[in-house]
Amino acid sequence: MKLGVFTVLFSDKSLEDMLDHVASKGIEAVELGTGGYPGDAHCKVDELLADEKAREDFLEKISSRGLIISALSCHANPLHPQKHISKEADELFEKTVKLASLLGVPVVNTFSGCPGDHEDAKHPNWPVAAWPNDFQEILKWQWEEKIIPYWKEKAAFAEKHNIKIGLELHGGFSVHTPGNLLRLREACGPAIGANLDPSHMWWQGIDPVESIKILGREGAIHHFHAKDTIIDQGNVNRNGLVDMTPYTDMKDRAWYFRTVGFGHDTKVWADMISALRLYGYDYVVSIEHEDGLMSIDEGFTKAVENLKPVMVKESVGEMWWA
Repeated sequence: MKLGVFTVLFSDKSLEDMLDHVASKGIEAVELGTGGYPGDAHCKVDELLADEKAREDFLEKISSRGLIISALSCHANPLHPQKHISKEADELFEKTVKLASLLGVPVVNTFSGCPGDHEDAKHPNWPVAAWPNDFQEILKWQWEEKIIPYWKEKAAFAEKHNIKIGLELHGGFSVHTPGNLLRLREACGPAIGANLDPSHMWWQGIDPVESIKILGREGAIHHFHAKDTIIDQGNVNRNGLVDMTPYTDMKDRAWYFRTVGFGHDTKVWADMISALRLYGYDYVVSIEHEDGLMSIDEGFTKAVENLKPVMVKESVGEMWWA
């Protein structure tokens, strides 16, 4: 396994300065944003698609520092009911898949998206209650008319380019649990998998180790994020886990993100890494920093320090004792 970082946290640095910085910390892989919510500070998709020499230079800058690219990421909402928003996200996704194929990067990460509740809707509608039955009708329409048709087409497109799609299981988007990821995968094929982020499991009440087992049995983990979450039970009692309190109001939120080791201890992270290996994941653990209590560099550095001791670097090979 390799320790990586989602480089959006260093968007203020040039590509070269960012690569030097993360390599100096012992990072082995970079996950690069191509647009959408992550931005494109370190990976200009149009420029790289248009110029083979630019791609060669780009890859050389990365490989010369002993790094690989774990994934290209274009998180956005390709199912947004406002067509200009969904069209832009869709075009970015297809460009990112094409670029990943040309660069030899095996995974493209994104969100599933979330549609509206009818053809003329203006905003996404994320049903979170099984009753009243209106919500079930909305959910059925979304999956049958929007989610499955769209991702069936994109899975075929990705397979054509030998790319795996890592959907981040994130609240506010239609695919946000292991169960509905597997539902989509069954409908659309094995190109669909998870960019599994335990921080979004915790706040939904899902045990990340169990989510690894559920998805790992199906070979459905394509990429893995390392980010922690703390649950503030007092605020859960007041607001519930589906909490609309702004992220900036940390004292009043039911949960908020922390850097690795500051929401859950080393044993919990060791259990997750071990479960990943047990179920066949031997790829990159990519640090994502969204900790409102630490600077970027402090949070990133502590995440590296806390993950290094629990990373499994060598497979056992033959069990000599068995």
